[in-house]
Amino acid sequence: MEAGKKESIEYNAITHGTIWKALILYCLPLILGNFFQQLYNTADAIVVGRFVGKQALSAVGGSSAVWVNVFVGLFTGISSGATVIAAQFFGAQQREKLHTAVHTAIALSLFTGAVLTVLGFLLTPALCRMLDTPADVLGDTVLYLRIFFLGIVGNLLYNMGSGILRAVGDSRRPLLFLIISCAINIVLDIFFIVVLGLGVAGAAIATILCQFISACMVLYVLLGTEEPYRLSIGQIRFDQRMTERILSIGVPAAVQSLMYTASNLLVQQSINRFGTDYVAAWAAYGKVDMVFWMVNSSFGVALQTFVAQNYGAGLLARVRKTVRQCSAVMVLWTVPVSILIYIFGCYAFQLFTEDTEVLRIGVRMLRDMTPFYICYLGIEVFSAALRGMGDAMRPMLIDILGICVIRVLWLLFVVPAFPEIHTVILSFPITWILTSTAFLLYYLYYVRKRKIE
Repeated sequence: MEAGKKESIEYNAITHGTIWKALILYCLPLILGNFFQQLYNTADAIVVGRFVGKQALSAVGGSSAVWVNVFVGLFTGISSGATVIAAQFFGAQQREKLHTAVHTAIALSLFTGAVLTVLGFLLTPALCRMLDTPADVLGDTVLYLRIFFLGIVGNLLYNMGSGILRAVGDSRRPLLFLIISCAINIVLDIFFIVVLGLGVAGAAIATILCQFISACMVLYVLLGTEEPYRLSIGQIRFDQRMTERILSIGVPAAVQSLMYTASNLLVQQSINRFGTDYVAAWAAYGKVDMVFWMVNSSFGVALQTFVAQNYGAGLLARVRKTVRQCSAVMVLWTVPVSILIYIFGCYAFQLFTEDTEVLRIGVRMLRDMTPFYICYLGIEVFSAALRGMGDAMRPMLIDILGICVIRVLWLLFVVPAFPEIHTVILSFPITWILTSTAFLLYYLYYVRKRKIE
């Protein structure tokens, strides 16, 4: 069949019907999937915090968690390029191009996984020292990260494979795979940490084993399907033009994610200087507020897929309508959940530790952050919409300036002048407000220029 030739695939709820209903139905498995993805590290944090101690909690949820987010976020940005391209081809019903995109994406996952395994293992000690990791948790942090990097290819294959499935409208099977692997992870956490007494090493081993299990399940689906996104092992290779197209969207998204997380490295470094109690409190807070972030990021992924498919199908009016309805749904979610976390989030800290000082610091962090969650929505909504339409470069620049540069300047100049944890936390709402405003203005300019009415 000639490349680019259009054939009818099947009725697609993303490009037809009521948008907000389809968006929510598509997003629910993503939310649950994010919940179970977060449960990987949260289970580690609860078990090590309860059965090993606050030093172990700091090792699993402090500097190690930041570096995991850096490297996984880097690849997730690249894989978003493949997801957008696959969704556009699926929406346009271009079977051959979709087939090529899938095999190029998997090749990219394997290559990136091999590189990150080697570099991550070798550079881990230097990465931990770079963040001024407290001496009493440095050894465990290095150990956790090295084991994690040895198994990172499973994480990358799952993320790319599930991204392909979501690009064609299937958000349910990736959820099922996560539920299964997460249940196994909890059992293995208890076995390795509590029964065998392996500490943070046990937490890391349990995590990478379960990531390989989830990767095997998603690859099994891709290998067994009869749809045009079917994976054939013998055809996994780089297609130059497709690679360039994927990277044209993926690299800016990866740089955006990398720079965003890099600024958080400075946040972690600033918090590390306050001592182990603050590191443990920040690690626990990162788990407490995950309910907001996992829903927020799920809607971002859903919106990007909806926009990409409708844009690929030439349904431009539906693109803008999708953005408006997604924004409304996210606001209706964010306001009540922010109130609930502000009032009741303090009780969730007790899942991770009984240390009174860590609890006091963590609650203060929570009260400083939650009132400003709504200020972040513009970043998620408009950057996802713009990437779905194929514009990744300018969102990257907006994020670098608004989130990274301003936050770094704040941490380098304001925090030393007012060395309090409140000053560090304040860097988040300030940059959220400025960047969301910039994204809104650019999005309005973009849709008018492209005549997306």
